[in-house]
Amino acid sequence: MWISFACILICRSFFSHAKWLQQSAPYADQKHHAITSFLMAADDGSRRPSGLTVEQGVSSSNADRTLEDMGYKPELSRNRSIWQVTFMCFILSSVPYGLSTTLYYPLAAGGPANVVWGWVIISFLILCVAISLAEITSVYPTAGGVYYQTFVLSPLWCRRVASWICGWSYVAGNITITLAVNFGTALLFVACLNVFEKSPGVGITDDFQTYHTFLIFLAITLLTHSISAFGNKWLPWLETFAIFWTMAGLLAIIVCLLAIAKQGRHDASWVFGHFEPQAGWPAGWSFFIGLLQAAYATSATGMIISLCEEVREPAIMVPKAMVGTIIINFIAGLLFLVPVCFVLPDLTYLVNLASGQPTPAIFKAAIGNSAGTFCLLVPLLVLGIICGVGCVTATSRCTWAFARDGGIPGSGWWSTVNKTLDIPFNSLLLGMAVEIVLGVIYFGSTAAYNAFSGVGVIFLTMSYACPIAVSLIFRGREDIKNGSFNFGIFGLIANVIALCWSILAIPLFCMPTLKSVTKESMNYASVVFAGFIVIAAVWYGVWGYNNYRGPPTDAVERDETSSEPSAYAEVPKKTPSH
Repeated sequence: MWISFACILICRSFFSHAKWLQQSAPYADQKHHAITSFLMAADDGSRRPSGLTVEQGVSSSNADRTLEDMGYKPELSRNRSIWQVTFMCFILSSVPYGLSTTLYYPLAAGGPANVVWGWVIISFLILCVAISLAEITSVYPTAGGVYYQTFVLSPLWCRRVASWICGWSYVAGNITITLAVNFGTALLFVACLNVFEKSPGVGITDDFQTYHTFLIFLAITLLTHSISAFGNKWLPWLETFAIFWTMAGLLAIIVCLLAIAKQGRHDASWVFGHFEPQAGWPAGWSFFIGLLQAAYATSATGMIISLCEEVREPAIMVPKAMVGTIIINFIAGLLFLVPVCFVLPDLTYLVNLASGQPTPAIFKAAIGNSAGTFCLLVPLLVLGIICGVGCVTATSRCTWAFARDGGIPGSGWWSTVNKTLDIPFNSLLLGMAVEIVLGVIYFGSTAAYNAFSGVGVIFLTMSYACPIAVSLIFRGREDIKNGSFNFGIFGLIANVIALCWSILAIPLFCMPTLKSVTKESMNYASVVFAGFIVIAAVWYGVWGYNNYRGPPTDAVERDETSSEPSAYAEVPKKTPSH
């Protein structure tokens, strides 16, 4: 449990630092007086030593008033504290589960050096993305997330198109990442069963047909959506359980792999310096291709913004949780990846596995016993289910938020909140239906998981880049001064790095892992990506161009009713839209 205590201490230190940033942030701009007053009131309330229940009610009321000031009616229960938000952020990435299901990519692209240093590099880049989003979210904390932020930060001449692109990217990214998580759990489960053999070298599921795997995926999809739909009030407890389960499982994996190591251990120079690309690409490009593993595991960074309307003090809690969780994930990732690299069997054998899931094979080579190996893999499978539940929850919220502003066909249906379940149930069903339909791609390509994970990273990266770009380019980071999370010059540097990473990631993850491409190994991320873009463009032409108005802000009304141009939307309306 020392790992748990270490992570908690790191988070506590980070939150204290963020509190100092909050106190030192300038609050001069009167145009954001309502939001600023809320942030200061919430901060003062959090310092009182007693009356916790009263304070939670006050902070929730303040958050609801701020939401109304931004033009929305509060419809969801605010039932998450700062630690529960942090735990939710953690399970959206679910390290080490997210690193396990995509371990094939860096092993094929470069081996252990690609695994370890790819994780270090991506963690730094995603930290810059998290800092950038945290600054903006501290000013605009709504379930619309990056979509809403893009709208209010963009100039009038392009705000509708910009927010439309960002909103569709955000929703598509959430849906495809959720699909990737559930499908990855199905593939990992099948590979875990194969640690039991019918005969030497022949796993018990080697004769599985494509539909067997699809049915397992379907069962997992129904399970994760059911838990999210019917167990909403217990989700904070599940998220709290998940982080301790992760630490216990991580400790068991580290100790067992390194202590038993049936096939021996590599030395440190091999683990941190051996680079052996087997994908057919030039060495440098091959290394970049292998970054998909780390990018996928950290891609859910901004998905937590969709839960802003279920958090007591979203302008403070969500930014802290986003950035603090990156630090926890980085440590947990290294604690998992480095021991795994020390006990790697032959790389060529791992890359050529028919399952595309090397983690069970690595564990079995180190443990040497089928039953023991499967037991050690159980924590990863449980984390896969919990991660799926978290992704389903975030996806339903972001779909609902975009629908209530008319961004999705049939918005009136998808923007309904089920009062009994206290969730946007219809939006949850929409996400599930789209995931199942896209899952059918697996019948045409066994590399479909590559497409699901890749396109999820692409869409989410694009959606995160939108508010960062307009804040930096059109607003000069002016709005950040009114928030509770201002990193100053470091925030500016983080913005630039985040945008540079976004420009690279979008084409990078459309590339196939292997240079020699067949129908089965083709990366269909570009096909899914293009499909969503076409649907978004057609719907904008048919309906959005004449009808879509975006979030309810005073600036839109000024644009529609006044002949004088107005620069930006800075004052949210006080009348709810519902």
